[in-house]
Amino acid sequence: MLPTLRRKLEALAERRDELERLLAEPEVAADPARFRSLSREFSRLEPLAAALAAERQAREDLAGAQALRGDPELGELADEEIAAAQARLDALDGELTALLVPRDARDEGGLYLEIRAGTGGDEAAIFAGDLFRMYGRYAERQGWRVEVESASPGEHGGFREIVARVEGAGAYARLKFESGTHRVQRVPETESQGRIHTSAATVAIIPVEEDGEPVELNPADLKVDTFRSSGAGGQHVNKTDSAIRITHVPSGVVVESQTERSQHANRDKAMKRLRAMLAEAEAARRAAATAATRKLQVGSGDRSQRIRTYNYPQGRITDHRVEGLTLYDLPNVLEGALDPLVDRLAEEHQAEELARLAEAG
Repeated sequence: MLPTLRRKLEALAERRDELERLLAEPEVAADPARFRSLSREFSRLEPLAAALAAERQAREDLAGAQALRGDPELGELADEEIAAAQARLDALDGELTALLVPRDARDEGGLYLEIRAGTGGDEAAIFAGDLFRMYGRYAERQGWRVEVESASPGEHGGFREIVARVEGAGAYARLKFESGTHRVQRVPETESQGRIHTSAATVAIIPVEEDGEPVELNPADLKVDTFRSSGAGGQHVNKTDSAIRITHVPSGVVVESQTERSQHANRDKAMKRLRAMLAEAEAARRAAATAATRKLQVGSGDRSQRIRTYNYPQGRITDHRVEGLTLYDLPNVLEGALDPLVDRLAEEHQAEELARLAEAG
């Protein structure tokens, strides 16, 4: 481990000890908000403290085994102990390095998944539907719940636009690098001469803001429209103006909800998503100002960036942000086998963050 990273590790260990002392103080216990905040920070640092304790023990074991190396009776056993202790130290070094990466407090929460058809007409809408199905299958594998909040079907299948809420432990952490433009290369069913067409759809991943200060909205900044739902929901939904569209005039952000039977329920859903979108827009603005060179844009990020190509004739999927990230397993990926992509993107993000920490000294 680099000396700069070791110093940061020691600073975090000191902060954990400081938090333990603070949490024992009566004045902190008397302040529920502060106690809750410090407790969350303490919990986040506990895995680091446990790994450091394990590292200390492994170093002691290594030193003890090395001291016995010259013993004629215990020398062979000492060699085995040395190898085992060194292996533990190597593994712990990697674990501690990973724990240095700043943790996004939103990682354990849910997200809003927005998919919109881009260039390519009907084929783009069909591809948007394929992407939504892919993420839905992945969510099933993870045990997450997917709830559609609004949808605009394409004329020949798929969606011109679809928005869903995904709820489940670690959902945002796993999908936060999916934002951007996804491109597909394939022969559309309507193509009589077998020519390959290129179409695109955009994906946005927006974290659900459960904790922290909610975004304050001025009612004067909101334009609220009602309309008749075009989605599923039964006769009642489709015969009344229960769907809600809210426009945040200063930013131009527009949200819709049309899946509930009442205007009140749809308005509540739309307001939650609007707050999440405005919070994420502000977070993305701050991130862009401090990390303009990142290859992996988190959250809504740069949606215009082409991040991935799905090539049907070759059965190939390529992520353009990571060199060499190409899989010839397109059918399985489209069935929700996203882990090889997600894991590699998470590793790349960790490497970027560690490089940034090392540069910062």
